[in-house]
Parts: sequence; C-alpha cells; structure tokens
Amino acid sequence: MGRLTRDPEVRYSQGATPLAIARYTLAVDRRQARGNGGDDQQTADFINCVAFGRTGEFAERYLHKGTKIAVTGRIQTGSYTNKDGVK
Repeated sequence: MGRLTRDPEVRYSQGATPLAIARYTLAVDRRQARGNGGDDQQTADFINCVAFGRTGEFAERYLHKGTKIAVTGRIQTGSYTNKDGVK
C-alpha cells in the first residue's frame, strides 16, 4: 500500500482491439529504527507498476498523484543492456 508519485501514464496498444497500458510509481513507506533512542526514521521504496486492460483503464480514470492504493500482484525485476553495452 502506498501513494502515487504522479498521474499514471496511459497508452493504448495498436491493433484490432486496443489494450490500455498504464504505468505509475508507488511510494511505499518503510519505517526503520534509528537506534536505542526510540526515534524512527521514515524512508520510502518506489515501486514501478504496470496495469493492463480494464485495470489500466481504471487507473486512467480514477488514479491521480497522491492517491493511496493497495496493489496485489507480483514483483519482477530485471535490467537491459543494449548492443553498445549501455545498461
């Protein structure tokens, strides 16, 4: 659960039946103990999300910067290196 850092970026695929593809970033608060004093330091993780189809259309209509949402799904990470060796 977290808040959107900006409005979702929505595009539609080409073809006979266009598919909505919404991309947005979710800021998720993480509390970390700072030490024995009991003070907490709050930080956030920024999770890139992609929603397809009807879920993408929902994001386009109802989600805006600062909206608090809960997300279910899976996390997939990876990287890409092009033919020139640039990551």
